[in-house]
Formats: sequence, C-alpha cells, structure tokens
Amino acid sequence: MDGSDADDTKQSTADMTVFVQNLLQQMQSRFQTMSDSIISKNILSISLDEMGTRIDELEQSINDLKAEMGQEGTPSPSAAKAKEEPKTADDSA
Repeated sequence: MDGSDADDTKQSTADMTVFVQNLLQQMQSRFQTMSDSIISKNILSISLDEMGTRIDELEQSINDLKAEMGQEGTPSPSAAKAKEEPKTADDSA
C-alpha cells in the first residue's frame, strides 16, 4: 500500500511540474507579445509625432509661399487661367 501511494505522489508531482512549466511558458509568451506590442506602439507614436512635425513644417512653407505671392502682387497661374477663359453662349445671355 505504501508503494502505491509513493507512485501516486510521484505521478502527481510530475503532472504538477508539467502543468506549472506549461503555465510559465504561456505567461512568458503573453508577456513577450505584450512587450512587442508596447514597443511597436511606441515606435508608431514616434513616427506619428515625426509625421506631425513634418506636416507642420509643410504648412509653414505653404504659408510662407502664399505670403511671398501676396507681396509680389502677381496672381497665381490658376487664377490667371480662370480670367482668360472665354465666355460661353450661356454666359452672354
């Protein structure tokens, strides 16, 4: 009877060891996934910040060009074309 109990205890211990090892592997995998996700979100956040800065710089350049165009007093090419378009028969009536 003692031999049987010892074998059951050894089997229970082996089963528990396997269970705990599997649980630890699953936890490690989940932590790694979360870590990778956090890192990628930080990289994405940095990229979005950089993109925002570049967009701000582009907007400033456009505003500077608009100001230059206004100071020179010359109309833009698209505005000049709009003034030169001939009137259609519908416009003259």
